[in-house]
Amino acid sequence: MTGIRFENVSVAYGRHGESTALDSLDLTVEPGEVMALLGPSGSGKTTALRAVAGFVEPVSGRVFIGERDVTGLPPYRRGIGMVVQQYALFPHMRVAENVAFGLRAQRGSKAQKVSKREIPARVGEALEMTGMAAYAQRYPRELSGGQQQRVAIARALAIRPGVLLLDEPLSALDAQLRSGMLAELARLHRELPDVSILYVTHDQVEALTLADRIAVMDRARLRDCGTPQELYRRPRTEFTASFVGNANLLPVTVGAGSVSFGGAELKVSTDRVPSGTSATLCVRPHLVGIGAGPNALRGTIAEVQWRGATHRLYVDVDGHRVKADVRELRDAPELGDEVTVHFAPEDAVLLAGGVTGE
Repeated sequence: MTGIRFENVSVAYGRHGESTALDSLDLTVEPGEVMALLGPSGSGKTTALRAVAGFVEPVSGRVFIGERDVTGLPPYRRGIGMVVQQYALFPHMRVAENVAFGLRAQRGSKAQKVSKREIPARVGEALEMTGMAAYAQRYPRELSGGQQQRVAIARALAIRPGVLLLDEPLSALDAQLRSGMLAELARLHRELPDVSILYVTHDQVEALTLADRIAVMDRARLRDCGTPQELYRRPRTEFTASFVGNANLLPVTVGAGSVSFGGAELKVSTDRVPSGTSATLCVRPHLVGIGAGPNALRGTIAEVQWRGATHRLYVDVDGHRVKADVRELRDAPELGDEVTVHFAPEDAVLLAGGVTGE
């Protein structure tokens, strides 16, 4: 079983290394684990993946695959499979030939080489696993985007890698195809429990759906890491709260067992933040209700969005906008209507420090 380990890895670009793309990353992907690297553009997540693949060389630190230090090894000697967002299939090759390409191109140690007689069986196994066996003799141009991505995944799996790198693999697909491919990737993970997967995405739904743990990246640094449930339900930082899911972030002053927001006293757990300090109160929009209830706040409707099964209400409360996701309302409030929103004490989390931005 093979994992991945970053030891204080930094990557910089520019003639004199003046542009830092990855700053002192320490992170371990356990054997058989799916680790999602989640963050906005320019956060360093793709650079981290490319450092594992061998496409960029760290200016400091080391990268391990299993117990092997691969920092100075070329990509073809690392024993990894990789899938990128644009599929990178050869248009002049049929599906089976595309999948076989990686097997024929393998070099390095004898353990990595595959005999010519093994290749058809390996190709068939990978295509069967991805549901593409019936398309083996088609060309890429004869496939849909989702089918092309399945072929790219089959090609990566055919070499039986210990590590699979996925770089925004679903970003080129439409919403319906993306949903289907998420289910397929989850199934593949169950069928390949020994393969460690590093999954780069800016899509929080993909990360929450697939990952065993999520590493949250921002401005070239690792900001947080934990299970999807930990990061969503009990985020540790304001950035995590706002990027993993959607959140209301309100500035409050901490008291003994309660916090003050504007003129209201709100009951929440204050165990994580010292009394008498400023903090940020985080509560997810789907946990905010309309009408009477605990921790009630009075405000004015600023915007109403119909989202099919739900309405998203934006309520101005003491100069701050509170989001509430409620089941579709037959008679939705109108702009300027006064409403009361509320949330349960156990549904709120306090984050140290005041709000720095919406």
